[in-house]
Amino acid sequence: MTWYAFKISDTTYGIFDTFEGEDGRQAHLNGQIPAALGQVGPDLLATDPDIKTIDVIAVK
Repeated sequence: MTWYAFKISDTTYGIFDTFEGEDGRQAHLNGQIPAALGQVGPDLLATDPDIKTIDVIAVK
């Protein structure tokens, strides 16, 4: 549903995605973007992406 790009340091960045439900999250994780990142990642990234799933428990 939404996504946020963020910077932790000069060399560390992240993306935070939200989805309507678990089906949307799984479709995204198994979709075209992760596949494309897997192909170009070694040329763009110093290390493999660290992908973690979390559950949002509150929104204000």
